[in-house]
Amino acid sequence: MLNTNPIAEVFGFPVSNETADAKYFRENRLCPFHNRFPNCTKDKADDPLGVCCVNHGNDKVITCPSRFREDWKILYNAASFVWPKGTKWTSLPEIKLVDGSGQSAGNIDYVIVSYNDEGQIVDFASIEVQGVYISGNLRNPFNQYMKNPSVNFEWNGKNFPHPDYLSSSRKRLIPQMLYKGGIFKAWNKKQCVVIQKSFFDTLPNLPKTTKEKADIAWFLYDLKYDNADKKNHLVLIDTVYTEFQAALEQVIFTKPGKMSDFVTLLQGKLDERISNEPDTHSVYELL
Repeated sequence: MLNTNPIAEVFGFPVSNETADAKYFRENRLCPFHNRFPNCTKDKADDPLGVCCVNHGNDKVITCPSRFREDWKILYNAASFVWPKGTKWTSLPEIKLVDGSGQSAGNIDYVIVSYNDEGQIVDFASIEVQGVYISGNLRNPFNQYMKNPSVNFEWNGKNFPHPDYLSSSRKRLIPQMLYKGGIFKAWNKKQCVVIQKSFFDTLPNLPKTTKEKADIAWFLYDLKYDNADKKNHLVLIDTVYTEFQAALEQVIFTKPGKMSDFVTLLQGKLDERISNEPDTHSVYELL
């Protein structure tokens, strides 16, 4: 059955949750996932788009990066990939990265650093967190829902919102891997990518390696509903280890279709052009 409610979670709680806590967070537009401020600031600080994840088939797709901060699992799991148990470490958010010419390469979501007893940095690694872009209009159904929050909310308006996995990878994830990831690879530093498993499943099949040989660890999370507290919880589903170059080649190079199919398409366009008696500006002959 087609789901006519695109909204899965609002201000940290499932739309089916009508507890006092859920109502409190919605009424005060609060974020329970360690946003920089107590309030949600997604899209607009004074009128936040408080949707943490959307419904898509049977999946709850995370659209807000802050949603991955639940209990800070992403930091501890990343540190366990980079260093052995017992290492002293901490995390530093939003660290500016510059290239060899001094130009900004963007901000790294988190840099985890290990340090010695004197507080001197011994090692570091990057963590990039990627939610999923949305195609369609999510603001309109959100505004309508907030007027009268209900478990039975439905949205039949135009431009129904849905995850845009292709844009999420091409416009965000791949450029990050090329630019920021290339710098960390040159420094021989480990990289961690935090995404939802449903997003990872849309990427090309990446060649895997061992944890010891890996340049990149892909931490694949999902949301699991708990009947006890009527909330979704972030759960690590799998960790995929890859080498930088092998993963990059798979991600940036598109698998080609049949050239014969493309030539057939061109031939049809050419036949159409010729049959329409084009003028001298449309068809040329080499002399």
